[in-house]
Amino acid sequence: MIKSDKTKGIIYIIISAFFFALMGLFVKLSGDLPIIQKSFFRNAVAMIFAFVVITKNHNWELPKGKNISYLLIRAVAGTLGILCNFYAVSKINLADASMLNKLSPFFAVVFSIFILKEKANWKQFLAVTLAFIGALFVMKPLFSFDGLPSFLGFLGGLMAGLAYTYVRKLTQNGFKGPLIVFYFSMFSCVVTLPWLIFDFTPMSPSQWLYLILAGLSASGGQFFITAAYSKAPAKEISLYDYSQIIFTTLLSLIVFGDLPDTLSFIGYGIIICAAVFNAWNSLKTKA
Repeated sequence: MIKSDKTKGIIYIIISAFFFALMGLFVKLSGDLPIIQKSFFRNAVAMIFAFVVITKNHNWELPKGKNISYLLIRAVAGTLGILCNFYAVSKINLADASMLNKLSPFFAVVFSIFILKEKANWKQFLAVTLAFIGALFVMKPLFSFDGLPSFLGFLGGLMAGLAYTYVRKLTQNGFKGPLIVFYFSMFSCVVTLPWLIFDFTPMSPSQWLYLILAGLSASGGQFFITAAYSKAPAKEISLYDYSQIIFTTLLSLIVFGDLPDTLSFIGYGIIICAAVFNAWNSLKTKA
């Protein structure tokens, strides 16, 4: 891998982080709508966007062999991750929900041991442990129903880590990024459509607009993060995915006037330090 590929990977993942921060903002602005409904429109827009890109580039391909099961796992994990994340976004501070979702790189380390057959040393496990401790500061669990949004935000990060591990595996098998986005989005729409039909909540023009913008932002985020991991290994660029926290905190402060509390900032600091430690250890081991 040449240096320019790594640079491109870093740029792509920062752009992806910005789009995902925008997605979270628009989802929250869409108001008190059922989570299933938000998820459906988010994925419907992403599916249409991916369809246009694939058709324009004539890159249609049906998954074959093991890629079918890999794509199914990616779709199921991704759908559960979105539902959990959207619930957390609608119930707790936007920056807190974003940080919990950003535990995904650490879960990816664990999953990659079993799925990608990558080796992990005690330092990487230490980074995962530190990230979990940081998440506890953000979640502030009360072991009651009040703690459910934070727990689901945490679970969303776990599911995202599993999903992105399979994204990496699919791209390693030569399956193109836009196809992964399309099939995943289509699966999510099909799964959530029955609930949408029986429990559709009428939306105002502004809510339609926010959900369409959320879908477009999600499309940008998915395309760029897939492109990023096709350019460089996760251990070298995943650290820059945490720029989403900066974007989200700024957007949340500007739009809602929300500022995370002291314990949340401590949690952010611990998780980011764990990410830096993990990236430094990976680069040192490679050298």
